[in-house]
Amino acid sequence: MSGEKDQVRLQQMMAPDLRPETYVYCTFQDHRLPVDLSPICTFRETEGLTAIVERSQAIQAKVPFIFEVKLITLTVHSSLEAIGFLAMIATALAKAGIPCNAVAAFHHDHLFIPVERADDAFSLLNALSHSSAPAAI
Repeated sequence: MSGEKDQVRLQQMMAPDLRPETYVYCTFQDHRLPVDLSPICTFRETEGLTAIVERSQAIQAKVPFIFEVKLITLTVHSSLEAIGFLAMIATALAKAGIPCNAVAAFHHDHLFIPVERADDAFSLLNALSHSSAPAAI
């Protein structure tokens, strides 16, 4: 299945899921991930390997970290070719003053939101998904 492309249907079917875990960002300049970390996401940059891991893992592994976030997964199966869906989400969150770091994966879009704003973001996304009007970008 290739996923949904229609922005209105994506908005209505996004069904956000707020995970209870707290995640953190770690970076490893030597591009080597410690064996005792199991990241939810990694990205290789010129400056080093970025890993997003559960806070408890980072503490246990004694690795430095920044930016405590919660994960909201938009559980609709969105197409990687969908146009404007994440832009609409990011715009709605930005208008509410909520930072958002998005990751588009094969099946779903995932939003990393600062811990202190996660409940606000979750409420906003739920309201947006129940709105009959398409969100403006």
